Amino acid sequence: MPNSVFMEDLDAFTYRRQLAEGNGVVLIPAGSIEQHGPHMPLNVDVLLSRAMSGSLAEAIGALVAAPIVYGYKSQQRSGGGNHLHGTTSLDAATIIAISKNLTLELARQGVRKIAFVNGHYENYQFLYEGVDLALRELRLGGVEDMKVVLLSYWDFIDEATIAELYPNGFPGWDVEHGGVLETSLMLHLHPGKVDVDRIADLPPARLPNYDVLPVRPELTPDSGCLSSAADATADKGEILLKRATAGMAAALETEFLGLDQR
Repeated sequence: MPNSVFMEDLDAFTYRRQLAEGNGVVLIPAGSIEQHGPHMPLNVDVLLSRAMSGSLAEAIGALVAAPIVYGYKSQQRSGGGNHLHGTTSLDAATIIAISKNLTLELARQGVRKIAFVNGHYENYQFLYEGVDLALRELRLGGVEDMKVVLLSYWDFIDEATIAELYPNGFPGWDVEHGGVLETSLMLHLHPGKVDVDRIADLPPARLPNYDVLPVRPELTPDSGCLSSAADATADKGEILLKRATAGMAAALETEFLGLDQR
């Protein structure tokens, strides 16, 4: 069986060998099933977190676990809202339990260096809580050498890149849902899954700076997108992938491999 950075492609014995012979870092992609407008599929966050993890694994010599497919509830001000058709979400307790259990399972296999590569904005704090609970349990069981890093790939897009790729102004990460970032990455990585003829070229959504429950559906644009993807290109996606990978690689080399990039 050929080598691969993706655990799900490997047989158990090849996985064990690659884990032992490599640097011991395992990446866990975390996505969601969430609407991304009329021009992209529901599993964008899964596809992008997995692709980011694969690029990162190749850069630092890590392995990639199978992705977390479902994510925490889409929020109206960052994902259009959980009321939109197709968005299929898990509650906070479930996301916490998943991240805790995956951390404990990999620890049971002898893994001591894990990074969650998050591709769905709303997941982050619940992944954090699950990891924190797992580390507490491991320490009580005598495991003191476990280290986990949590990354959201957009946090590694620097100001220079933003200025380069958004010459007409950056709308902000809070409304970059179904917009230039994700659409460009999809055009680069999965062009056959993007229907460019259905991109909604609309101004950024104007949402209040607070949440209302029950959700008021009329606040979400009909497209489900919170900013325009009209300026998205595959070339921008390639730049985003390379620069996010480089930034995440530097962070993990610092934290796991003792190579201080700062």
